Amino acid sequence: MEENFNMVAKTLFGFEELLSKELRQLGAQNIKIGVRNVSFSGDKGFMYKANLALRTATKILKPIHSFRIKTEQDLYDHVYKMDWTPYLKPTGTLAVDATINSTVFTHSLYIAQKTKDAIVDRFRDDTGERPSVDLKFPDVKINVHIDREQCNISLDSSGDSLHKRGYKLATNIAPINEVLAAGIIMLSGWDGQSDLIDPMCGSGTILAEAAMIACNIPPNLMRKEFAFERWNDWDVDLFEKIEESLIKKTRDFHHKIIGYDKSPSAVAKAKENIANAHLEDFITIQHEDFFKTQRGGESKLHMVFNPPYGERLDIEMESFYKNIGDTLKQNYPNTNAWFITSNLDALKHVGLRPSRKIHLMNAMLDSRLVKYEIYAGSKKGKYMDKD
Repeated sequence: MEENFNMVAKTLFGFEELLSKELRQLGAQNIKIGVRNVSFSGDKGFMYKANLALRTATKILKPIHSFRIKTEQDLYDHVYKMDWTPYLKPTGTLAVDATINSTVFTHSLYIAQKTKDAIVDRFRDDTGERPSVDLKFPDVKINVHIDREQCNISLDSSGDSLHKRGYKLATNIAPINEVLAAGIIMLSGWDGQSDLIDPMCGSGTILAEAAMIACNIPPNLMRKEFAFERWNDWDVDLFEKIEESLIKKTRDFHHKIIGYDKSPSAVAKAKENIANAHLEDFITIQHEDFFKTQRGGESKLHMVFNPPYGERLDIEMESFYKNIGDTLKQNYPNTNAWFITSNLDALKHVGLRPSRKIHLMNAMLDSRLVKYEIYAGSKKGKYMDKD
């Protein structure tokens, strides 16, 4: 039997509850919610499963040592004293990254450098050989987290952030992060039991994440590599068994996922990404201007999108957001519409009252995920129904 150990799953601000629910459903133990992270325990197979299957995690860390420090020399001394031989060969490669919340330690790159020096010096003093730095494909990626005087050293089991799913080859000016897209869909409560539309689909990220949620497809099946594949205890047979068991739990989807974009290049990129993700059976992408569309059918429609914010795109925001509100009100009865924006002033021009508002971060941008419930009983809706 594999032994259980503690792990930390990192996430985006506002997704901590979602991630803890995902971990519970996967079978994690000792789940504790933090800020932008959730700690839990499981065995090596569960670590593989968490990396493959979690939609709202950006990293899975395996803590290996914890201590208190007051100076940079304290950090060096503690790291130097650690036995690194279970994790790294004297001729191996490493990379170190650091995250810091401290008034004493303020430079994350310097902290990463100091940690690397301590590890390398220990190997050289013990063996005469020293590991080298490889930032792209290290044998071991080490994470240093300093919160005031508390320092945690972890092995990064993921490598590249888990938002890099592997299906997105083509992107637009302002693509949405895959973890953010998945979390927004989950927060919106969509469960694959109705049609879903993204009327400003860009490179297709929301569409792809929605299809994987609907079909219970693990989001990271297409990743080229996880960091744990270079560890000394890498077990390829166990990994393949975990992968196979997750694939067996996929399910059919009997509704439609539709994407619109008025940019022909965005439509082409979205189609390329969806084909690359092998999701074209579930998703239809059309070259349409949302403001000139109206919904077909009577059944409940779920809408999720990421409209331009004006941060990177040149748009007259007031009229743009007013158009969103008018189009929803007049052309989309019986629709739950959710979108994320960092342009909080522009929200006032939608002209509809949101029934929910959730505080999130989109990269460094303070954002809101808003929900508008458009009822079929409006005068305009009844008029359209007769038409």
